[in-house]
Amino acid sequence: MAVRAAFAGSGRRSPLVQLVGVSRQIVELREEIERVARSDAKILITGESGVGKEVVAQCIHVSSQRSTTNFVVVNCAGLPETLLESELFGHVRGSFTGAYRDKPGKLEMAHEGTVFLDEIGEMTLRMQGLLLRFLETGELQKVGADGGGRVVNVRVIAATNRNLREMITQGTFREDLFYRLNVICLDVPPLRERREDIPLLVDHFLQLLTRDKGCVVRAIAADATNALARYDWPGNVRQLVNVIERMAITGRDPIATIDDLPAEVRVNGAVGFRPKHERRRTVADDLYKRLTEEHESFWSCVYTLYMDREITRGTLREVIRTGLEETRGNYRIVARLFNLEARDYKRFLNFLRKHDCQLPFKEFRR
Repeated sequence: MAVRAAFAGSGRRSPLVQLVGVSRQIVELREEIERVARSDAKILITGESGVGKEVVAQCIHVSSQRSTTNFVVVNCAGLPETLLESELFGHVRGSFTGAYRDKPGKLEMAHEGTVFLDEIGEMTLRMQGLLLRFLETGELQKVGADGGGRVVNVRVIAATNRNLREMITQGTFREDLFYRLNVICLDVPPLRERREDIPLLVDHFLQLLTRDKGCVVRAIAADATNALARYDWPGNVRQLVNVIERMAITGRDPIATIDDLPAEVRVNGAVGFRPKHERRRTVADDLYKRLTEEHESFWSCVYTLYMDREITRGTLREVIRTGLEETRGNYRIVARLFNLEARDYKRFLNFLRKHDCQLPFKEFRR
């Protein structure tokens, strides 16, 4: 979608890729990017979902000596383990059903360039071990291949919205892999902590939309801009992009007003900032409310967003965890709570099991 590309200027390998903003956090982040881009050190980018971690990785790539080579993205949360292994390392013909030919993996495609491993915290422990071996040797072990493989020269940048140190304590993330990836750590601030950047981002995305889609809306009134700047943006820049796109497409007048904003932005933006001690509402909280209060089906709500890669495995797990806490670990009641019919129960469990989201029920019965 054109507006999503706007996150990164004009393309993955374009020298025009940029971080939009004038806030102290963004200025310091740009300066740090310029420094770390000079080396090939591994980088771990942290931050909430939707803050633009991939944009930061792109900025590092285009500022580096590898800028004329490939920038390859791998979404670690979007594929089950077996497919992710093939996606990363490639496979040989006949290694599994459907492997009709040899296929190079993303790491091989990124030779002499940069690979961006998004949502690294969603990898299984086995995949973490395979990745660690690659980081230590640079050698590709394709699925189904005998012996060693090609050695590639790839700069690795990883990103996560999860607390990897906490995952290490819980035994769900390898400590040795963490220290391999965390040579340099860049943290991307959430949008609510750099509100002075919101008007610039609004103008930036609106210009891209009107240029690419020929929308009627050409500007946004001051009252709408003020409401946008006051809203807390739980979905961060990704959510802001969606709101601006909706306004640009559905607006009937050249200047969009506050009435053209979604209801939640109008209401929450009008009341201003929340107290700092109040817990920030998460995407998982909003999804759980849609399931339990607005009685949406799990399939049409959570499942669809996950399969379209709009939410991560971590968010899906949080929704399931909240349901299990409410029902004291009873998956059948969770299924009913999520508005599923009785015949969907096995399909529900199979889906959770396949995507490593079937949490142990016993811990919720204590």
